[in-house]
Amino acid sequence: MKAIVDCNNFYCSCERLFQPVYEHKPVVVLSNNDGCIISRSDEAKELGVEMAGPFFMAKDLVKKHEMQVFSSNYHLYGDLSWRVMETLRILLGKNNVEVYSVDEAFLNLDNFSAEELPSLAENIKQTVEKWTGIKVSVGVAPTKVLAKLANRLAKKNKHKTGCIALLDTEDKIVDALRQTAVEDVWGIGRRYADKLKERWCIYDALQLRNVNEDFAKTHLGGVTGVRLVRELKGVPAKEMEDELVTKKMIATTRMFGDPVGSLSEIKEAVATYTARAAEKLRRQFGAASVISVFVVTKEENHAVSFNRGATHSNYIILPYATSFTNELIKPAMTLVDNLFKEGVLYKKAGVMLSGIVPDQSIQGNLFLPANKNNERKLMDMIDNINFSQRNDMLKFASSGTTRNWKMRQDLRSPRYTTRWNELFEVH
Repeated sequence: MKAIVDCNNFYCSCERLFQPVYEHKPVVVLSNNDGCIISRSDEAKELGVEMAGPFFMAKDLVKKHEMQVFSSNYHLYGDLSWRVMETLRILLGKNNVEVYSVDEAFLNLDNFSAEELPSLAENIKQTVEKWTGIKVSVGVAPTKVLAKLANRLAKKNKHKTGCIALLDTEDKIVDALRQTAVEDVWGIGRRYADKLKERWCIYDALQLRNVNEDFAKTHLGGVTGVRLVRELKGVPAKEMEDELVTKKMIATTRMFGDPVGSLSEIKEAVATYTARAAEKLRRQFGAASVISVFVVTKEENHAVSFNRGATHSNYIILPYATSFTNELIKPAMTLVDNLFKEGVLYKKAGVMLSGIVPDQSIQGNLFLPANKNNERKLMDMIDNINFSQRNDMLKFASSGTTRNWKMRQDLRSPRYTTRWNELFEVH
């Protein structure tokens, strides 16, 4: 059996944890540069606040109902996410926990009998909430797709389910599939859902489960569709599990706090994003063989050679795969030089690393000294210092020092758990 533990309204829960005065009150959290709403408390949802909607369009509603608004506080959210995942590792062993996102983790429950599952799910939920203060929902089922479906049902009516749902019998599975619209199945996007409903009158997950594998292969993305249908039928797809272990592409993108028009500032931003992406890459013991850079122009630009609000990108295939920040920043700067146009304002930039392979598969260079073939130790040292000291204590000069292009976070709460000068105080 599989389970998924999902933090409820995670960003809002993190904010409420240190400001309990907002418990049971409408709360929203904003995206980079305070542009869109990316997390809503249940109370905000009931008042009609839309997910991913522009904040300026919801301001009247927010003001009318006196909602509390926060800028994204990623340092706080990341630390609390680590605490939730570490709690799960302590309870079940690290080999049985697969972190899927900042607020979700899959669990392998094969070592437990069917009779133990209800009490186990309850214990997991209570322990995480007691140790971290973050409320969670737990869905248990034979496969990951069904576990996601169970978790969704657990959160749909929290008072009835207690945020726990077990699909441990065929009758429960069939009933859950019948209750789930096809667009709400994990792995079915809006485009596939519309096609399934319009062409073949497939409206719910039960109807989707009943299609044959040839249909899934032809109309649902080939092998991926076959795996999805198998998982809906209760057959775990091993390939699906393997694909979640490591990312095939790593990206770091940000909106600028204000439009940027100078080459030096864009280079600083791209160098900073490259360093962040390289850190993520090393964390999964990977190395990238392709680096891509993109920039997005501000809508008001009227440069002849650039469309307004357009994205412009380019990539370089590296001579060999690497995870070293210095070896990735250099081609990134070359790409920026090629993309930059004088007199144009930019609102966003980003870096993507792809062609990822295990770093252990990289062959050393026979013509370089041993210390040059082992720069990973230096990179690990930089990562460890930055993790413990924060604020990019060690960084490459190309990343800049003032960083005037950084995103706006006008409504950010203190970083209660990761900054000495912002620690939560109890009076």
